[in-house]
Amino acid sequence: MNQFRLLGKRRFAPFFAVQSLAAFNDNAFRNATIVLVGFEMGLTTSQIGFYSNLAPAIFILPFFLFSASAGQLGEKYEKHTLIRWVRVLEIVAVCIAAWGFYAKSPLLLFVVLFLMGVLSTVFGPIKYAILPQVLKPGELVGGNGLVETGTDIAILVGMIAGGAAMASHAGWLAASVLIIGIAVLGLAASFAIPRVPAAAPDLKFNWNPVTESGRVLKLTAKRRAVFNSVLGISWFWFFGGVVTAQLPNYTRMYLGGGASVEIMVLALFSIGVGIGSLLCERLSGHKVEIGLVPMGAFGMTVFGVLLYFARHTAPGYTELGWLAFLGRAGNGWIAADLALIGVFTGFFIVPLFALVQSRTPQGELSRVIAGNNIINAIFLVAAALFGLGLLAAGLTIPQLFLVTAVLNAVVTLWIFLLVPEFLMRFVDWLLISVLYRVRVEGLERIPDEGPALLVCNHVSFMDALIIMGSVRRPVRFVMYYKIFRVPVLSFVFRAAKAIPIAGGKENPKLLARAFDEIDAALAEGELVCVFPEGGLTLDGEIATFRPGVEKILARRPVPVIPMALRGLWRSMWSRRDSRMGRARLPRRFRARIELAVGAHEDGARSDATQMEAAVRALRGADA
Repeated sequence: MNQFRLLGKRRFAPFFAVQSLAAFNDNAFRNATIVLVGFEMGLTTSQIGFYSNLAPAIFILPFFLFSASAGQLGEKYEKHTLIRWVRVLEIVAVCIAAWGFYAKSPLLLFVVLFLMGVLSTVFGPIKYAILPQVLKPGELVGGNGLVETGTDIAILVGMIAGGAAMASHAGWLAASVLIIGIAVLGLAASFAIPRVPAAAPDLKFNWNPVTESGRVLKLTAKRRAVFNSVLGISWFWFFGGVVTAQLPNYTRMYLGGGASVEIMVLALFSIGVGIGSLLCERLSGHKVEIGLVPMGAFGMTVFGVLLYFARHTAPGYTELGWLAFLGRAGNGWIAADLALIGVFTGFFIVPLFALVQSRTPQGELSRVIAGNNIINAIFLVAAALFGLGLLAAGLTIPQLFLVTAVLNAVVTLWIFLLVPEFLMRFVDWLLISVLYRVRVEGLERIPDEGPALLVCNHVSFMDALIIMGSVRRPVRFVMYYKIFRVPVLSFVFRAAKAIPIAGGKENPKLLARAFDEIDAALAEGELVCVFPEGGLTLDGEIATFRPGVEKILARRPVPVIPMALRGLWRSMWSRRDSRMGRARLPRRFRARIELAVGAHEDGARSDATQMEAAVRALRGADA
């Protein structure tokens, strides 16, 4: 299903509207406040600087204080009810903001800023934890892409609308009507959200924010891939925080632009993120594909470096409008760099959020998102200190961008080395996307958790990569040790913790070790995939299944899930038309192939003959 069709579904559309309106109002209020404090209150430069530096700290403080409690609320209570209460409290906050606008009171406005921070803290865990409850697995990436796009566009439009309203002749009144009206619309939309049950209604609430923060951070770190995804998300906020904090001065000093150019720069970045986020669904084939993350990181670095070389000295002109700016030589490349940084940022962030949502149990997800928010807040503070420190040390803003882009490469490489699955999935995604067009049916039959033995026919050297790229959960493959050692592919198989195996006469020690590793993996609740034919087909037909699969189930009778690959015999890397067992060079790319998943069978009652019959039935006549 195309992701945009979700906008017509009640299970998604009202929530999408609520979160977009909330992002709009947060930024409309903040930018209206910036215009009021900077231009309407007659403050000195030092006073404006003090308030400008204090405001981000006031907004981010609730993330440190209340994220852990917000995570508990998101688990214990029904999410649709919580969303409505948050929207009610938003109306209270913006009414106080209207009074603050009228009275030109920094104190009242900072109270509202703190309240907005509290509401964002509470809404964050609900926002991301609700998606796996209302979306199907194949819709998760598309839904996250829409949420990210809607948020970015709402932030941009909210900033423009809030600033324009406060700068208009109606001033405080126009800004007040805007934010109160949007808050009321958000509350109205929240009543259309259908019931979303509590994920952990029996959770015992811990009122101590300090100890609970420790607990949610420990919970966040429990699953290695999830925790490193959280680190990646937090790094995104660091990278974005460094760049966006410098955009006003960068626009004025190095782009020679006025207010309209600053808005255009923000628009290019935001629209780029939106495009990248929406493309994730198509590129990933409707599944959580973390192979896009390395590509996103690479693009962020490349276009961040190119941005430095595009302009790192003053241009010799000032206060250009956006059309005049685009008409000057070289500025089109700068605009393209900013947009492409946003596109690759979308590739980076959407799969990470989808992975956290898909691999965290529902009863823990809100608290894990809360832990993510705490770590995000730490990285945002670090980004502010990093930027201020390097600028104080004498670096220019373009040099700061260059350092951040290079640092992005170093940090993401470190994350990928910690969790090779990221890079492995990228190599897998790249190979399969270039070589094949894959159609998958019955993928929902593979359980989201718990052990299972996948059995599949063996047609080509690419079989494991195709299954790996199609199944959402990590899979441990049992494969002939010579295939395991194929150059380049060996990196992928090792990162995926594949289990090499050999025949009993060929290497009995390796065979015994393989059976032990298979049993240990199943005992840990993992998916294990075997090719019971014992080797690649030589004629396109399914060979007799060997009894080794029965030995696996005799030790641990887990559910068996038959699978069948179709169309690979006519594609590349099979043994069709081979001579002396050596495959010829591929004759065509982008072949259409299929992976069919059957209903699970009782491992205690299945034998090799039954499994072979199930795989044959799934494959049909299409080899």
